[in-house]
Amino acid sequence: MERPELLRIREIAFAFPEVNERLSHGTPCFFVRDKKTLCYYHDDHHGDGRLCIWAPAPAGVQDEVVRLEPTRFFVPPYVGHRGWIGVHLNVEPDWDEIAGILEDSYRMVAPKTLVKQLDANSDSG
Repeated sequence: MERPELLRIREIAFAFPEVNERLSHGTPCFFVRDKKTLCYYHDDHHGDGRLCIWAPAPAGVQDEVVRLEPTRFFVPPYVGHRGWIGVHLNVEPDWDEIAGILEDSYRMVAPKTLVKQLDANSDSG
């Protein structure tokens, strides 16, 4: 049985246009048009004990959130040097905040046409 946290991440990610999921490096990963990474979902990645996501973040966000809330955010290995953030899912996650984080990630990696589609969907819904 899958963890409820993964189900919530799927629900959030699949609300964005043309997002798909496949295994990448042995873990569920969400992509835009099967190319650009929206986020990774990790459950005890290499024995680190974390239940988390890794996601690209706008410039400056990583430093700020890790400094202000180190129990909720961290610099993920491998991609942290590119400004990505790690978000703990086993520390009372704020799902609205996580949805916002993933929307920011989507806006960073999705083609402009899909961002326009996201905005049009938001305006009409």
